[in-house]
Amino acid sequence: MNLQPRVVRAAEPEPSGSSPLVVDSVTLMGGRRELIIRHGEDTYRLRVTASNKLILTK
Repeated sequence: MNLQPRVVRAAEPEPSGSSPLVVDSVTLMGGRRELIIRHGEDTYRLRVTASNKLILTK
């Protein structure tokens, strides 16, 4: 079983003045309850709670 996290990067930078990218949370989470987001040098954790809410923590 592969326990290494899969790193996904955007294909292209967002053009200025464009509308925001919309991603369904089911697609984003990929069937998991938690994922890690890297933003520069910082790491954030996105979790789905027992009441099906999203919580983002640093």
